[in-house]
Parts: sequence; structure tokens; C-alpha cells
Amino acid sequence: MFFRIENKKEGKIVAEKAMLADTFFSRLKGLLGTKKLDKGEALILEPCQSVHTFFMKYDLDIIFLNKENIVIGVAEHLKPNRLSAFYRHASKAVELPSGSIVEGRVTVGEKLEFIQI
Repeated sequence: MFFRIENKKEGKIVAEKAMLADTFFSRLKGLLGTKKLDKGEALILEPCQSVHTFFMKYDLDIIFLNKENIVIGVAEHLKPNRLSAFYRHASKAVELPSGSIVEGRVTVGEKLEFIQI
């Protein structure tokens, strides 16, 4: 299942094509084994309160959202072999190419919209 993620307040598309990982195994695999995440692509991890970049080969931007899809935390340029902060009230995380948070003008408190494509 794929989604387009929009920041309606800022009039920006955060991701053109975001894949949903909502099973134990799809979340466990995540982006492991990938060489890069192209601009406009993303991975939605649900449920998710924290992420790691162990064994990754590139930086990521991470957006943490609550059940209402309101941004409750962000991690910009998370380097390989790192852990993000833990967000107790997060229900999902969106992994994006590094620089996507700034480009999409995503800030804590904003609501993102997920449109199935």
C-alpha cells in the first residue's frame, strides 16, 4: 500500500510515494539492505515510537506522529548506526531521505495528511 504525504498548512508534499510497513516483518526489515532512498520516497512504520539506522549506508530524516497524524518529533540527518529518541506518544514514524524535513517545511505541531495512491 502506498501513500502521498502532504503538509497542507505549508502547501508542500513531504513524500510522493510512501510505502506502509505495518506488519512485524515489514517493520523489522524496514530499509535494511537498500542503497539509498530516492527523493520523494518514504517508508511509514506503524506502529513505531523509535527507529535505528544500524547497518544503514545513508542518513535519514524521521518524522514521528501521534494517532491524529500530528508531528510530535523529528530527527534530521540521522546518521547510520544511530538510535533516534523514543517518543512514547508516537503511533507511527516516517523515514525520508535526508533533507526532506526542511524541504517539506515539517515542524512539530503540524498535521500531515496521508492520501492512499
